[in-house]
Amino acid sequence: MKPDLQPRWQKKAPRIVITGAKGQLGQDLTLAMQALGTVLPLGREHCDLSQPQHLPAVFDELKPDIILNTAAYTAVDRAEDEEGLATLVNGTAVGVLAEQALKHQALLVHYSTDYVFDGSKTEAYSETDTPCPINAYGRSKLAGELALQQVAPAHLLLRTCWVYSRHGQNFMNTILRLAQTRSELQVVNDQWGVPTWTQDIALATLKLLQHYQNAQITTTPAELLHVSARGKTSWFDYAALLLQRQSLSCTLQPVSSRDYPSRAQRPKDSLLDTTRLEERYGIILPDWQDSVARCLNSMGY
Repeated sequence: MKPDLQPRWQKKAPRIVITGAKGQLGQDLTLAMQALGTVLPLGREHCDLSQPQHLPAVFDELKPDIILNTAAYTAVDRAEDEEGLATLVNGTAVGVLAEQALKHQALLVHYSTDYVFDGSKTEAYSETDTPCPINAYGRSKLAGELALQQVAPAHLLLRTCWVYSRHGQNFMNTILRLAQTRSELQVVNDQWGVPTWTQDIALATLKLLQHYQNAQITTTPAELLHVSARGKTSWFDYAALLLQRQSLSCTLQPVSSRDYPSRAQRPKDSLLDTTRLEERYGIILPDWQDSVARCLNSMGY
């Protein structure tokens, strides 16, 4: 029999555990979730998904009502040589988190990626499309999705793409840093998607959880949703916008994926269809260009 979350959601402020709390998304979720309940942020030193055998003791002590899992192995190219480690963190450990969510009758919110798709579709990928990853990182993330769906009756599986924030290593911060010291940069112009700000993802997550908290739910939520900004662009056009907004004189040189080889193959077009999120929950993320502008403003640019 599936556990009924209704009493926990509606009779008290939930205890919210955030894994990977020092990462890009984890930091913004830690701020956003304070509007919902008691936030318990965990860094790698307290919750290391590369050692999943230690996770049960952590959650037995914290007794969460909600688990937000942002911790992940994200080094896409290095994963080609470390697929075992990537799968341990992104797959096996997610299964352990799902078991802990089941044990404590908690809702597990897990974040996945557009890289579970091969990028060959000419239209945006919907939640009903069959995943077909073309690199080790994508395979490891798909392993986590399957483990979650098989074990945890209460879950939200949120796929997003091209994530960036004010913090950490991401495409936006890399381009802005390199443009300060180089006169020319080569950027791939034949891979398509949409940059998505972690603050927008965090606010969308909050709205989803508030929906379940406020609704008179009688069944356990188990939902797969695509959460990404509106619009579509290439890495080259994304970089061009960044340099234009910052009035940087660095010249951009467009190159094809064939001329800019990387260890891992990337999806050519991995745009995510967010219709389900918009129609079922009324949640619409901003256009990607607007969010980039707001993020840059928040950084003092």
